[in-house]
Amino acid sequence: MCSLIEIYAHDHKAVPSSSVIIALKYRHVQNDITYSLFVFFLRVTKQYLPHIARLCLISTFLEDGIRMWFQWSEQKEYIETTWGCGVFLATLFVLINLLGQLGGCILILSRNFVQYACFGLFGLIALQTVAYSILWDPKFLMRNLALGGGLLLLLAESRSEGRSMFAGVPTMRESSPKQYMQLGGRVLLVLMFMTLLHFDTSFLSILQNLVGTALIVLVAIGFKTKLAALTLVIWLLAINVYFNAFWTIPAYKPMHDFLKYDFFQTTSVIGGLLLVVALGPGGVSMDEKKKDW
Repeated sequence: MCSLIEIYAHDHKAVPSSSVIIALKYRHVQNDITYSLFVFFLRVTKQYLPHIARLCLISTFLEDGIRMWFQWSEQKEYIETTWGCGVFLATLFVLINLLGQLGGCILILSRNFVQYACFGLFGLIALQTVAYSILWDPKFLMRNLALGGGLLLLLAESRSEGRSMFAGVPTMRESSPKQYMQLGGRVLLVLMFMTLLHFDTSFLSILQNLVGTALIVLVAIGFKTKLAALTLVIWLLAINVYFNAFWTIPAYKPMHDFLKYDFFQTTSVIGGLLLVVALGPGGVSMDEKKKDW
């Protein structure tokens, strides 16, 4: 508390008035309450949050794998018609997606061969990006990249700290591949929020854009990362439930499948952010650098 008063006096070259001191005390109390609630949340959810994060993260792959099973003919016909590749290759595409996604989900949830499962799912994201022409749609491309960011964080979680290439030579903490995977994962995750920005002049949109941009920058650079990521989780969860309520649309309408796809892809990004909340930003972040200051 004294430090806030000292900072004010230094910046303004004057002793703060009683009203300013009261305002500083009030802000100090507010910060303490917010921080205490956040620490309490992390303590209570410490054992469960990583498991919830992984389940959310793989939800879009699980849903898509199940959809491949129930829409086998439609998916095969779409690939065959779009690419003119014949029945065999179209069937092989659907089969690879079905087995690859469901198998990857099972391995991740069971915590077996997680790295191989992540690499397999990376490959399927790339395959679908080309097969469904997502490469030319900026919105869907950014969402797929954000999904890849979540997988990158999961891969970082499953990896041990990078070892030195030379026996007896210690590896610098900052050069660990795990730290850079966490950085890459954070940066890719925030691409999801780039698709949610609305460029109009209404006050609500401007406010949402400003707050959202500030939060994604904090996550990307790794400053107040856990709190910023948790705030984004709450914001994204609210948007997801409100705008992607596929359960309110009859199953026979095309909009049902579109909203369902969007809902589970957003849920996967939420899973990636929950991993950031649970595990922290990693070594390449301002939060980590502050410890050395």
